[in-house]
Amino acid sequence: MKDLIVVLEDEEDLLELLEYRLQAEGFEVIGCLKSLSAQKILLEENVSLMLVDRNLKGEEGSDFVKKIRKDGYWFPVIYLTAKDSQKDKISGFESGGDDYITKPFCFDELLARIKSALRRYKGLSENQICKHKDLTLYPKTHLLELDGDKISLTPLETKILLTFLKNIGVVLDRESLLDEIWGRFGELKSVNVAIKRLRKKIDPLDEERYIKTIRGEGYIFV
Repeated sequence: MKDLIVVLEDEEDLLELLEYRLQAEGFEVIGCLKSLSAQKILLEENVSLMLVDRNLKGEEGSDFVKKIRKDGYWFPVIYLTAKDSQKDKISGFESGGDDYITKPFCFDELLARIKSALRRYKGLSENQICKHKDLTLYPKTHLLELDGDKISLTPLETKILLTFLKNIGVVLDRESLLDEIWGRFGELKSVNVAIKRLRKKIDPLDEERYIKTIRGEGYIFV
């Protein structure tokens, strides 16, 4: 399975060049000109690493990184930016960045830093686990072990499962799940659809082994 790199860069020519060069190195790449597009991708794709410019239209790149860290995304983030002062670099790391490269840059150095960040991330990910009954979740890699099988989850499914694992035995209504997981990007119907998909993965026989529906109230994880 290829590592997926999301490139958030508002210079279209540079974005296309990065997509081309990284794809040639064997990565899957999704380019975004705006942070809103990147935010939507994070909900659906299993992202391995992000390259983030700080001079974005509508939102400073470090503010975007702060937001996704708060939302629980811990894949490596490398800033690729023209902001090159010492103060800029410090604020970049403080916002949640793992590395900081200033423009103009050498692609070979960028590639080496990407590979190094991915090696560190994959090594750490194996130690971050959540267990419940016969279910083991590795949040950073979006991997679930269940009944001896390994199941890949989307980042959205991982967030839902983590929310349930933090609230075992507690009834969660759809509104609170929407606010916790989707924030301003979601609609109420998204909750039902996403939980239905998650159930198919962790409870294919539909026996309500983990997620039970409480009619008129919401869901409870048991």
